[in-house]
Amino acid sequence: MKTIGFIGMGNMGTAIMKGLLSCGFGADEILFTDVSEEQRKKITMETGVSGVTSNQECAGLAEYLVLAVKPQCYETVLREIRPALRNRQAVISIAPGKTTRYLKEALGQDKRIVRAMPNTPALLGEGMTGVCFEEGEFSQKEKEVIRRFFSSFGKMEVVEERLMDAVVCASGSSPAYVYLLIEALADGAVKCGLPRRTAYEMVAQTVLGSAKMVLETGKHPGELKDMVCSPGGTTIAAVEALEQWGFRNALMKATDACYDACKRV
Repeated sequence: MKTIGFIGMGNMGTAIMKGLLSCGFGADEILFTDVSEEQRKKITMETGVSGVTSNQECAGLAEYLVLAVKPQCYETVLREIRPALRNRQAVISIAPGKTTRYLKEALGQDKRIVRAMPNTPALLGEGMTGVCFEEGEFSQKEKEVIRRFFSSFGKMEVVEERLMDAVVCASGSSPAYVYLLIEALADGAVKCGLPRRTAYEMVAQTVLGSAKMVLETGKHPGELKDMVCSPGGTTIAAVEALEQWGFRNALMKATDACYDACKRV
């Protein structure tokens, strides 16, 4: 029996596995499966973790089973693995929109579900994951394993399940918006004469540093913004232009669209 089993070895599954290995989980505690034989061989070569050929085998051998497949694959995968699951099996789902109720109906009401929404910075150990589960269904030791699991590739925050779609908006999908911001700012700097490589590096480092200022100072983002805006200066002129062109409103509308899409998954 292995501690952690992964069904699916795409970017997110691979990132999480590598996070576990870097934080003290042994390769002999983990197993995985993937539809691609080539991917199975590649992952085993890179990590030393053993792969198996079927979803059912992986499900039957893992204490905690991680469903790291696309949402559109869930119905098929859940139907395949249900016969292999044990009573009170712990299942970790990282797909948006797949509720605990849906998963229990598909896998059995006795199954213990952990819903999570990680994001792609997990690839660098800087992920942010929203997690929900019924704490009364898990022992203290099991809850420690869950926290260790999600902390291995970044930070985690336990939230109520009713807020999981909001988590998708706040951290699950939002890296894409940040990349758009970086690209647009760099394009503007290139227009002003900076070499593109220099522009990307300067903008990306500025986003990183600004995020650390929010996290480490505890100051309100508005206060930090005011610290940069000198009276009559360049920054407040730029902020005025952002307000004029609807920067904040665009982000809020993006959040609305993301939230609505969660309901359709």
